[in-house]
Amino acid sequence: MSLRTTESVRVPAPPALVFPHVAALDRYPHWMRLVHDAVPTDSEGVPTADPPADPPAWTVELRARVGPFARSKQLRMVRRLHEPDRLVEFERAEVDGRQHARWALRVDVEAADDDSSVVTMHLAYDGALWTGGLLDRVLDDEIRRARAGLTAVVTGEPTR
Repeated sequence: MSLRTTESVRVPAPPALVFPHVAALDRYPHWMRLVHDAVPTDSEGVPTADPPADPPAWTVELRARVGPFARSKQLRMVRRLHEPDRLVEFERAEVDGRQHARWALRVDVEAADDDSSVVTMHLAYDGALWTGGLLDRVLDDEIRRARAGLTAVVTGEPTR
């Protein structure tokens, strides 16, 4: 099974102000509820004060609620591509030597004519744990809800 989803949002700020919020995964818990926690790690997966320079990595805990139940998943993500103020890509890269489902996130930030930015997030997941029926919809809803969260954190406005 696999999941592919793309969501876009126009943020009333230029790319230079938006990009820092999407370029480092430890900033995501501030605006995306799906990312419960993200901790910088070294190449061995050990938490560090700052991500290493080549390539930066994070241990990420994803969490989604369905009524009284929660589904949680921890994975190590590495930033594979970084073009300042324009593009960032993250991909799952575990260090335990086992085969894991693919998680990939690409974020494009484009300048708009009115000094705002269009942020487009592409999420790809090739496993079975987070897909199928209700949980698939919950995952999509959390990603859609993050549009307002990103706008709020960039502009300093409270979320609804």
